[in-house]
Amino acid sequence: MAAKWTPESWREHKGIQMPSYRDAEALAAVEGQLSQFPPLVFAGEARNLKHDLAKVANGEAFLLQGGDCAESFAEFHPNNIRDTFRVLLQMAVVLTFASKLPIVKVGRMAGQFAKPRSADTETIGGVELPSYRGDNVNDIAFTPEAREPDAQRMIRAYNQSAATLNLLRAFSTGGYASLDRVHGWMLDFMGRSPWAAKFDAMADQIGQALDFMRACGLSPDTVPQLGGTSFYTSHEALLLPYEQALTRQDSLTGDWYDTSAHMVWIGDRTRFEGSAHIEYLRGIGNPIGMKCGPSLEPDALIRLLDILNPSREAGRITLISRYGHDKIEAGLPKLVRAVMKEGHPVVWSCDPMHGNVIKAANGYKTRPFDRILAEVRGFFAVHRAEGSFGGGIHAEMTGQNVTECTGGAIAITDEGLADRYHTHCDPRLNAAQSLELAFLLAEMLNEELKERRAAA
Repeated sequence: MAAKWTPESWREHKGIQMPSYRDAEALAAVEGQLSQFPPLVFAGEARNLKHDLAKVANGEAFLLQGGDCAESFAEFHPNNIRDTFRVLLQMAVVLTFASKLPIVKVGRMAGQFAKPRSADTETIGGVELPSYRGDNVNDIAFTPEAREPDAQRMIRAYNQSAATLNLLRAFSTGGYASLDRVHGWMLDFMGRSPWAAKFDAMADQIGQALDFMRACGLSPDTVPQLGGTSFYTSHEALLLPYEQALTRQDSLTGDWYDTSAHMVWIGDRTRFEGSAHIEYLRGIGNPIGMKCGPSLEPDALIRLLDILNPSREAGRITLISRYGHDKIEAGLPKLVRAVMKEGHPVVWSCDPMHGNVIKAANGYKTRPFDRILAEVRGFFAVHRAEGSFGGGIHAEMTGQNVTECTGGAIAITDEGLADRYHTHCDPRLNAAQSLELAFLLAEMLNEELKERRAAA
């Protein structure tokens, strides 16, 4: 795919946001062990996702990407995996029902362990220690021992990812995702949200449609698309020793793939020209994402696209904008225009989370729901104005009944944040807020599609 690229060529480039391990021999031993482990995903699955994303780039589908800010070892439980998966199913059904478009479902799951940080160290009570960089690097506990990077954590992250993927595959193809079960996807605690009743009404309509189809000889038992779904995994490819160790050469095509996830992305802090992360991602065959924030200029974006997708393959690149509710309509248009002018086929997705973090009066880091919604509205407004397709949403969310983002129909207040604030890193939408976002997003997507069809 790329001349003079090897899985380890990133080591000759500038690598940031990665830990320094004191024991180089222990790190090398872990890398060697991981390189002998089975792949977590397969090249053919990554190609299937790329094919689905090509449809999104052409305006024929929509990308729903969501999950934990940072997965943790402590919260690893099958119920947590199930509940996040089912909320993503709910969101996808809402979007499909409203837009009549296929929804490409990609979880921030089964590998989202490493986190970039704004500083290498943090100070609490006069004590300075290394920053927490995710459970596959160090521990969130504020002690010298916990914060020391430990290569063995990559082994645990691999094992947890394998178990998570196993469960997700069972859920997506074993009957849990069947449209016959759409009523059963509602979590008990969501009943106090007014959007729960709207989902139940929509589920009733889906049930009636399924009854009609059965009368015509079609059912989830005979039509695979009704009885299951395709579900893909993704994470930020930040810890490159881990990603390299899971890079494999496909026996069918000879291309290299990162088998740690179907899709990986590069963050806002590491997507500079000449970075180790750009060097690594340019050589793998997976679909890849790239965060685009206020610091990214059009010329730099085009140069990066030329590096990452020189053959201009549709479905290869997803650009994930993350500006903040008050900056997106001023900052995003110049990038959209540059990409359209150069003819790069990309998926445009909106991350309305990372640019809208504030600190509440009681000290909790949070994201107001109205700001999240405002950024999504601004995203669609820009794409309508520019004649491009806003084709995706990238949300940090969970199926748990947490209180981390304020607002929404359930009206979480600053004071209420302390009730169930469980995140290991950034605040997440809970299940009720995620469903509310899906309904409001469906309205915006419908408006965009009407204008596109009218202009066609």
